[in-house]
Amino acid sequence: MSRKTVASAIAVGLLGLTVAACAQKGVEAPTEEGVCYHVVLAEDGKSAPQINVVARDQPQIEFCAARLEEMRLRFLRLGGNNRDMVGAYQGQFIFIDRGGVKFGKTLTGQRFFALTRTGDGRLAIPGAIQREIDGRPVAIAPN
Repeated sequence: MSRKTVASAIAVGLLGLTVAACAQKGVEAPTEEGVCYHVVLAEDGKSAPQINVVARDQPQIEFCAARLEEMRLRFLRLGGNNRDMVGAYQGQFIFIDRGGVKFGKTLTGQRFFALTRTGDGRLAIPGAIQREIDGRPVAIAPN
């Protein structure tokens, strides 16, 4: 193989990696300060998600997660069956499921565990929960 052929193959390979990296980046969370969003993912997985404002003037991402949890519970009381919810706050995505709340920079990437559910279903900071020896949550620790 000549040097030109090897150089061309490397250039094509790097171009392919660049295109793949851009395609994986996907949808970015809105970055407007203090605004909490509900993200409705497309059923076909190809369309852009729908993003709706839930609350404004939220001081922290945990407050936004609380607003989304409120909305999730209201939907369930009205007869809805969707137990998972996705939201966004200042460039980060919020994922609420039966295990608790997780934050992530992308919809498909790694997620940071932020809030867990107590024995009665409330959300709490993981270190604030007292647990039985087998790991089951008992209650929130006193101050």
